[in-house]
Amino acid sequence: MISLKTSTINDVARIAGVSKRTVSRVLNGSLSVGESTRVRVEKVIAELNYTPSPQARGLASSRSYLLGLIYDNPDALYLDDVQRGVLESCSQRGYELVVHPCRYRSETLVQDCFTFINRSKLDGVIILPPVSELEHLAQALDQAGQPYVRLTSVLLDEPSRSVVSDDRAAAAEMARYFAQLGHQHIAYISGPLRYKSSVERLNGFELGLSAYGIKLRSDWVLESEATYEAATQCAMQLLSQPERPTAIFAYNDQMAAGLLKAAHLLGIKVPEELSVAGFDDNLLASRVIPALTTIRRPVRQMAQLAATKIIMSIEDNDSAARNVAAKVAPTLVVRDSTLKQD
Repeated sequence: MISLKTSTINDVARIAGVSKRTVSRVLNGSLSVGESTRVRVEKVIAELNYTPSPQARGLASSRSYLLGLIYDNPDALYLDDVQRGVLESCSQRGYELVVHPCRYRSETLVQDCFTFINRSKLDGVIILPPVSELEHLAQALDQAGQPYVRLTSVLLDEPSRSVVSDDRAAAAEMARYFAQLGHQHIAYISGPLRYKSSVERLNGFELGLSAYGIKLRSDWVLESEATYEAATQCAMQLLSQPERPTAIFAYNDQMAAGLLKAAHLLGIKVPEELSVAGFDDNLLASRVIPALTTIRRPVRQMAQLAATKIIMSIEDNDSAARNVAAKVAPTLVVRDSTLKQD
């Protein structure tokens, strides 16, 4: 009969004739274990196909082998990509992930984050935008000696503590694409301008258009919460005007989907009468009709890099963490929601 029982550190210690602490030291690469003992323990580990838990590995060290993910972002598809990326790196290095939603604008944010860190006994934390843009949180973590890595749209910290998406350059690329399609009447629906990513994308989009002599009209730049519902309302406002834009760029794909809904409600054909584009290239972008032209932000890659950096920092290898890429370049993806102007 095949046994489904999973081997434990107790099994390894009993068969190898050593203590659990010795097994844990072998797992952690401690030099205090004699060569013959190390070989004997490693042989038993291989025979039992034993995979150590974070708790077992932590017996011989002060680590928990737990990483935290701190976020305040309503985009479930973005969060799913981040978690998948972090877990890919964690699984390769024996770490686990604990997630913590927070309130970006809360007066008790720093205290709440430290309560989470201390309660979970975390070795380090990965912080997502917009929370990652808060300098007072980063300063508090630094002063407490708590390892962290921030995902941001502009470099705000040491490279060993940052993974940056070049949103400005990506938005400029979208602007050039719109201009090359022949659009002159262009609008932009921004995310909250208290977010650095919103400012970076708006500035990049304006810069890209200026290279073609196009200036965004002030009344065609609308600030919105970064949600489907809010963007739908903004789009209704833009598209109900006597003179309306022929192309609209949205802060993210959820908002671009809201633009598609507004256009449908008003009987405006996309892309024949209106070109629509978003940002992120999450799962939604390729599944709406028409499929969205968008900026592909390599969220999963960014999350993997962040997890790699934080683990290197935890393991006292800051120079190696600095050598891991700190910036990624989003790219334009052309689909069915944009069309050349006649």
